[in-house]
Amino acid sequence: MKRLPLILLLGSLAMIGALSIDCYLPALPPISREFMVSAAAAQQTLTIYLFAYAFMTLFYGTLSDSFGRRPVILVALVVYLLASVGCALATSFACLMVFRLIQGLCAGAGNVVGRAVVSDLYQGAEAHQVMSFIQLFFGIAPALAPIIGGWLQTAFGWRFIFYFIVAATFIMLVVCLRLLPESLDASQRHPFRFKPVIANYWKVGSDKRFILMSLGNALTFTGMSIYLGAAPAFIYSILHLTARDFGWLFIPLITGMMLGSTISARMSHRFSPQAIIRFSFALMSLSSVINVLYNALFPAKLPWAMIPPFVFNIGMAAAGPAMILLTLNLYPKTRGLASSFMSFIFLTFFAICSGVISPFVFDSALHLAITVLVGCALSWICWRLGAPHYESDGAALPLAAPGEIPFEL
Repeated sequence: MKRLPLILLLGSLAMIGALSIDCYLPALPPISREFMVSAAAAQQTLTIYLFAYAFMTLFYGTLSDSFGRRPVILVALVVYLLASVGCALATSFACLMVFRLIQGLCAGAGNVVGRAVVSDLYQGAEAHQVMSFIQLFFGIAPALAPIIGGWLQTAFGWRFIFYFIVAATFIMLVVCLRLLPESLDASQRHPFRFKPVIANYWKVGSDKRFILMSLGNALTFTGMSIYLGAAPAFIYSILHLTARDFGWLFIPLITGMMLGSTISARMSHRFSPQAIIRFSFALMSLSSVINVLYNALFPAKLPWAMIPPFVFNIGMAAAGPAMILLTLNLYPKTRGLASSFMSFIFLTFFAICSGVISPFVFDSALHLAITVLVGCALSWICWRLGAPHYESDGAALPLAAPGEIPFEL
């Protein structure tokens, strides 16, 4: 399969999970009213989805290492499609929670296994570039989804948001049945045996360097996850806008991600991964400090309130591909499992940040800005403690080839 169609396909698969987050956010207030539950309870339909998403990512990589990349993605898409139908037809809040749980369990397959596919097919700067373009394509969904969700909710009601997700998933399933390649040859698969699987999980899960690098990557997304979890409050209460105005939040955030991904792809053949990461952290740190100062001195107003988060997301997206690939290359023979663990750490943090921390700070733009600054600082600390350090920042340095462990602390 040619590179561009593969990028579009894997980017679309990663988008499926995002649809159930971003498209769904404008529906939280009407769900709260229809089922007569509190706003905090309605928020838990997002939290349970994210925790289920995080939990199941632990297993998708191992399953794909044993049974192949393609079958795992296809089965997950089918179950996700059925769960989305259940959400659209839910007759009670408990029923909605159950189907959101099932959605979450299936949503991560495309993202986790897609990373493994990239690592199967590409190495070094080319892998970095492909990952950057997938992230760029992936950014389209969160930009458009809340806007689509807001219009659907206003025009037809919140259930039509899930009907839209059903239609998008069905199209993706048909495309994958026809075009999705199998990137892991049968000779490279690992038998699904309990003891070796547990041993591999223990090996990766007890690797301090891997955990710290994964946490460093996850914490860069504080800016995205905090504003995502706070989206309804930020739009309705802080900026005093309507359900049709979610684009004011998401378009700057996702445009920043897309621009950062483009910058990362352009830099991948000219600079070392560590140089790209340092540049990205400088950008994130500067924007975080400016965001705190702005919200400490002025009330949040458009467009000024969204400029620092926009710049932060440029840095976040520029750092992401290099951080992901350097981390996955610690385990070149079990990239699926490593991708699962990395995604689990990322999504657990994302769920805690958007579902648990966000409700404590979403009453104030200043509190949101301070949380992002703290997350950025913790991210840099984790990455510096766990990541390797190159002696030279000159020309681009290749990532490890399969079978190599490239770094020494």
